[in-house]
Amino acid sequence: MSQQNTLARVDADLAAGRVPMARQRLRGLVSSFPYDLTLRRRLAEVYRLYGDAAEAGRWMYLEEDRSPDETAAFEERYGSPGWRMKALAWRGPEALAATAFAANELAAVRTARAEELGRPVDWADPASYEEDADGEHAPDTGGWSLSGFVAGAGCLMGTIVFGGVWVLGVVSLFSD
Repeated sequence: MSQQNTLARVDADLAAGRVPMARQRLRGLVSSFPYDLTLRRRLAEVYRLYGDAAEAGRWMYLEEDRSPDETAAFEERYGSPGWRMKALAWRGPEALAATAFAANELAAVRTARAEELGRPVDWADPASYEEDADGEHAPDTGGWSLSGFVAGAGCLMGTIVFGGVWVLGVVSLFSD
């Protein structure tokens, strides 16, 4: 379906009060056309209907006329530059941005994340800026822990007891 047909359906959904469907269609369009700031603006308008300032701020983040309150809500919800990079759903270089303001905002978020990690990050490679990409928050898989062993033993015992009760029930059901 073309972008224009989808936008016509969005308009029809909004006119009929089907806000969730309009939001879903717009999210799909933004995913397909991440550089189109007008689609991001329309999605922000839909989130305003929900009263979700953080999501409206998310989708208006690259616009110069964005609301300071919505921007602050977005930055609070997505507290780190890595989370913001993921939330903005941008792919490719900042040069693809339609405005200089958008390019500067994208570069600022990318630079902040690169400084956090101490290495370059790239909009085109989400793995380069993910929270766990630096290994700081990676789970410890170094082997057995006492709490893991106790939990596993407890589950095993519970399964054995349950199985035993079930077998006794079946046996007593068929015995005279």
